[in-house]
Amino acid sequence: MLYFKDCTLEILDETFSLKEITALQALTNWLNHEASCSDFEKEMLNRLKKRVHFGYRDWNEAELLQHVIAPLFTLVDFSNEKHMLFSERKFEGVVDGTAMSGKPDGIIASGRRSPKKPYFCFQEYKRFKNPDGDPAGQCLAAMLVAQEINEYKHPIYGCHVIGNAWYFMVLEGKIYSISTGHFATRDDIFDIFLILKSLKAIIIELTTESQS
Repeated sequence: MLYFKDCTLEILDETFSLKEITALQALTNWLNHEASCSDFEKEMLNRLKKRVHFGYRDWNEAELLQHVIAPLFTLVDFSNEKHMLFSERKFEGVVDGTAMSGKPDGIIASGRRSPKKPYFCFQEYKRFKNPDGDPAGQCLAAMLVAQEINEYKHPIYGCHVIGNAWYFMVLEGKIYSISTGHFATRDDIFDIFLILKSLKAIIIELTTESQS
């Protein structure tokens, strides 16, 4: 059994013959997907930016989640009857003959009471000082399982957070790509929000396709 918490990018690359590239088209499309920000959303994001700048160096994972990540996800509002934001749910599968398991900090999946098919895997919230493990590897491990569950029908989206820095990820087959950092202490916070808002549109499209 390979547990998400023990995974690093190096372990996953060697175990599953993965390759990281800098210009995966699915990631480029996601980051450049059109989305807009209302005046109310801009006001809330400016408040969040000040909050992050005030505390991110000292927060632990739970405080980072409560002060910044949860409000951002609430502002986007991912949950409805077709898909839901779930947290700390046990998630497991078999990838190329290797059993994998863990409890990602967050997933967006079809299902109302329990996750079915995951579309967005999986934020790993890590503190700024001395983060535990390899958050990119832990995120990618969960994305590999999600890809198996979805039978490789579409790219799998992900994100990991370290303090004030957000990194967006896409997995497609054996290829994955990780964005450069977006910093919530700067005006990047508007980009972070728009990227998450674009993700919502992508997920709505995927859930519509799966039910047609």
